[in-house]
Amino acid sequence: MTVISEQEVRPSGNTSQQVREVSIAHSPDSDDAFMFYGLATNKVRVPRLRFTHTLCDIETLNQKAREGVYDVTAISFHAYPYIQDLYALMSFGGSVGAFTENEIKVKRIAVPGLLTTAYLALQLFAPGVQTEVVPFDQIIPQVLEGKYEAGLIIHEGQLTYDKAGLHRVVDLGRWWQKMTGLPLPLGGNAIRRELGPELISAVNDALRNSIQYALDHREEALSYAMQFARDLDTQTADRFVGMYVNERTLDYGPDGREAVVRMLDMGHKAGIIGPKARVDWVG
Repeated sequence: MTVISEQEVRPSGNTSQQVREVSIAHSPDSDDAFMFYGLATNKVRVPRLRFTHTLCDIETLNQKAREGVYDVTAISFHAYPYIQDLYALMSFGGSVGAFTENEIKVKRIAVPGLLTTAYLALQLFAPGVQTEVVPFDQIIPQVLEGKYEAGLIIHEGQLTYDKAGLHRVVDLGRWWQKMTGLPLPLGGNAIRRELGPELISAVNDALRNSIQYALDHREEALSYAMQFARDLDTQTADRFVGMYVNERTLDYGPDGREAVVRMLDMGHKAGIIGPKARVDWVG
């Protein structure tokens, strides 16, 4: 998910050429890199806006969003109720998709963060399950070392766990779809309310155009994203990007928006999320 605030950069001379710098933060994975390819490489430009990019793991970004550190930042949908006074959700740019399932509910599970939507889905699936936070890229190694009986996998690990010798116990996306008939909403974009209608509109257009540019120039965008693919070959990286960057990324659609509201409402009613979400869509 992405969040935005503003910082003015005043060049010398004519104030009509005033430039606004917009800081963007997202996860260091190939699907986010693919989406932001147009902006990161200046293929997509906006007059009098300059975008800077920071890469950071999603749980850290969830925490920093509560402080409003970055203008535009990826967040988990789970984190949105905690930042909703500062930010509104953008209606595009997100990810909307050796024991049994019953036994997993009594195991100790390594999770990538308590504000990740994956953790929220796990708690809805197995209320009260025992968990411990582990950096997302250390979950598979630590499960293999026997430190944890199971791990909650996000990012490219969803496609590589079997090569490491692990097997899937439950696919929370399929469980959610079977239970609700809706796609699983993981993360998306949010925008700082204080920016005002004009700047919000400009940044919305820039981010949407960046996604559209990547989809229209898939080969070159994928080549750029490969530097963030964490040991994936090109074919697997292309499959991973296709899972989370597609036509739904340009617009969640009615069922995607309903999925976000449904999950946050269920999380609140279950006592997993404290504040009740007030979802405002922009763009």
